Amino acid sequence: MTNSENNQALWGRIYHIGGAAAIGAVLVGVLEIAITFLPGGNVSCETVLDWFWLFDENWFMGLRNMGLLNIMLDVLAILTYFALYAAHRQDRHKPYAAIAMIISFLGIGVFLATNRAFPMLALSNQYAAAATDAQRTVIEAAGQAMLSVGQSHTPGTFLGFILAEVAGIVISIVMLRSGIFSKASAYAGMLGFGILAIFEFLSSFIAGLSNVTMALAMFGGLLSMAWYILIARRLFQLARNPAAQ
Repeated sequence: MTNSENNQALWGRIYHIGGAAAIGAVLVGVLEIAITFLPGGNVSCETVLDWFWLFDENWFMGLRNMGLLNIMLDVLAILTYFALYAAHRQDRHKPYAAIAMIISFLGIGVFLATNRAFPMLALSNQYAAAATDAQRTVIEAAGQAMLSVGQSHTPGTFLGFILAEVAGIVISIVMLRSGIFSKASAYAGMLGFGILAIFEFLSSFIAGLSNVTMALAMFGGLLSMAWYILIARRLFQLARNPAAQ
C-alpha cells in the first residue's frame, strides 16, 4: 500500500469516527428529551438546598441537571469538529473550518472548566453527613458558589455555550460555501445553532421568558439534531471513498 493510500485510509477512519460521534450526539439528544418526560425530568431547583435534596434523592438526575449530558456532547463534538475540519482540509475554506474547530474547542474547554456537576455531588454527600449547623452553613455557602459558576443556562455558563453555538454557525457557513456537504445540512446548522444562541442569551440574562426559551430550545435542538444526522450521513459517504472528496 502506498503512502497516498495509507493517508486516504487514515482520513477515511477519521470521517467514520466523526460520523459515529455525530450519531452519538443525536442519541444523547434523544436521551435528553426522553429524560425530560420522566417523573422529575423537568423539575428546576431554585436554591442550593434544592440541589442537595435532588442529589440525595437521585444522583443521576442531579448530575444530568447540572450538565452531565452536555459533557457527553462536548466529548463527541471534539471528534465531530475534527472530522469536519478534515473534510475541508483541501478546500479553499480550510482556514475558516479551522477557526470553527478552534472556537468549538475553546467553548468545550470553558464549559468543562466551569461545570460543577461532580463537585456538587460531593458537596451534597458532605451536607448529608454534616453533624452540626455550622458545617451545613459552610457547605451551603460552597454550594452557592458552585451554582454561581456551573448552573446551566445562567451567566456563569453562558460563554461555554455561546462559543459552541458560534462554532456551529461558522462551520455551517463553511459547509454552505464549500459544497462538500448538502445545503440542507448547512441551513439546518445555521438556523439551529442561531436559535440556540438566542435561547442561551435569553435564558442567561432575561428572566420571565420561560415559555419562549423552552420553545427556542425545542426548535433549535431539533434542528441541531437534524444537522448532526445530515453531516453523519455525508461523513460516512466520505469514509467509504475519501479519494473522491
